[in-house]
Amino acid sequence: MHLGRGPVRRHPSIKRAHTIASPVNQTTRVSITRFPRNPGSEAADTVVVEEPLEIRVGQMPVSVTMRTPGDDFDLAAGFLLTESIVPDADQIETVRHWGSPNVVRVDLRPGATLDLQRIKRNFRSTSSCGVCGKVSIDALRVHSCAVKSRFTIAEAVVHNLSSAVRREQKSFEETGAVHAAAIFNAEGTILRLREDIGRHNAVDKVIGSLLREGASLSDTLLFVSGRSSFEILQKAAVARIPMVAAVGAPSSLAIELSEEFGITLLGFVRDGRFNVYSGAERIG
Repeated sequence: MHLGRGPVRRHPSIKRAHTIASPVNQTTRVSITRFPRNPGSEAADTVVVEEPLEIRVGQMPVSVTMRTPGDDFDLAAGFLLTESIVPDADQIETVRHWGSPNVVRVDLRPGATLDLQRIKRNFRSTSSCGVCGKVSIDALRVHSCAVKSRFTIAEAVVHNLSSAVRREQKSFEETGAVHAAAIFNAEGTILRLREDIGRHNAVDKVIGSLLREGASLSDTLLFVSGRSSFEILQKAAVARIPMVAAVGAPSSLAIELSEEFGITLLGFVRDGRFNVYSGAERIG
């Protein structure tokens, strides 16, 4: 993927269709009964909204994923790019809703390349398991190369990442049921944050949001509110992100992938501590 380096770039020729005008509800109120029962046990609670999103390239269905509504264009673009179905953000011409707020259609520029085999392998996915429905282990791997970056970050900045994300997790504060993904610069400033009921969706949303603007992510850190998995490391590698940090633990395969792609991987980034599983030289 050609993303380049330097400040955020814009592609003025990319048509940016507007979302459907109706407001997006990411949470809803439901009636509950609290136990043990006592006067006032009948109450209301706020829960996160979960709805299916169908992603199309032209008229071709590519994926159906369960997600929290909102930032759907970023999710669709991020999914196509991080799954290597579309090799470059420049090839995306328009992103729009298609007949329903739960269907997003992505149209590519004339002559754009599309990996039809990856479409077949990715057609069915869910918010809880980004690899569900893929036909084989070989189908999981994307084609990428080692991430080359001079990005470094101070230890003191890493300690502040988790609290910075929590302060911005509006839907999590209401529901306790959504994941967050955030992109930070070396100074610990949040460049973009997205929430979703699915970890992989949140990552696709935050990466897609910046790539659609033509940004380079080669000097940034991806932070995820849960654990770091194989697929999250793959998405970071495709987006050329040199560092991934997570509140939880990494999987063994995530560690292997971080070493293969030269990505610094941090786990248990909370409560004034963290572990480095690969690439410790980027911690200043």
